[in-house]
This record gives sequence, C-alpha cells and structure tokens, in this order.
Amino acid sequence: MATIPITKRGAEMLKAELHRLKTVDRRAVINAIAEARSHGDLSENAEYDAAKDRQAFIEGRIRELEGKLAAAQVIDPSTLDAHGKVVFGATVELEEEASGEQVKYQIVGEDEADLKHGLINVSSPIARALIGKEEGDTAEVQTPGGVKRYEIVAVHYL
Repeated sequence: MATIPITKRGAEMLKAELHRLKTVDRRAVINAIAEARSHGDLSENAEYDAAKDRQAFIEGRIRELEGKLAAAQVIDPSTLDAHGKVVFGATVELEEEASGEQVKYQIVGEDEADLKHGLINVSSPIARALIGKEEGDTAEVQTPGGVKRYEIVAVHYL
C-alpha cells in the first residue's frame, strides 16, 4: 500500500473525526434505529430508512479514515530541514510577478487542504510547481486564466 503524506496537524484532525464517529455518531445512530424500530412496521418507516442510511455512511467513513491513517506518513513540518527548499509541509510566501500580490501557502495532504486558510493540496498545480524550488526562484503555474509566475519570497518549516 502506498503511503499518503499528511502533516501532524492533519493526522490529529482525522483521528479526532474518527474518535467522534466511533464514540458519538455511531451511538446516536444506533439509538435512532432503536427508536424507529419501536414505531412498528419497518417497511414503510422513513425514520428507520434514514437512520440505516446514516449508519451506512458513518461506517463507511470510519473505514475510510482508518485506511487513510494506516497508510499515512505523518510529517511534522517543524522538524524538517530541507535547506530552504520547498517540500511537503513547508509554508511558502509568494509574490505574483504581474500584480505584486503576496500570498502565503502551506503545502499539505489532500484531506487537510483548505485554500481559504492557505492550505494547498500537494498535488495541486501550484504545489507541484513549487516543490523543489528555493527562496528567490520563480515558479510558473498554469491556471485557467493563463500562466502565472510567482517569485518565492520565503520558505518556512512551521
């Protein structure tokens, strides 16, 4: 099985979701099924069907999270020493050459990516363009609006 890179923070988020699903959500859906069963005829019981669907979703998500955590290669960005290169987990400050706009991104795993918070997926076009580059280098990124060029202002391992 291939390993999936994930930051320490991302692994903790997945573990917290898994714990909640197993200890809170699973119990709640079992109670909902029991309550729906107490109403009698299951063949026309919409509450029962909805609770069973919810149970199937929860059990599927638990299996998915357990699989991801089993395959995870947890990387703590604060322990990286990549000598200024952009690597998985690095936080990169960029300046778009055309507009001068400055942005800051951390390169993270698929499950923790959130562009609104500056967390970009390692397999995204911008992350792929940045990986391996150093402070002062220029990265070209193919976007739907055309090619954008970014200068790497700083690389941090936070």
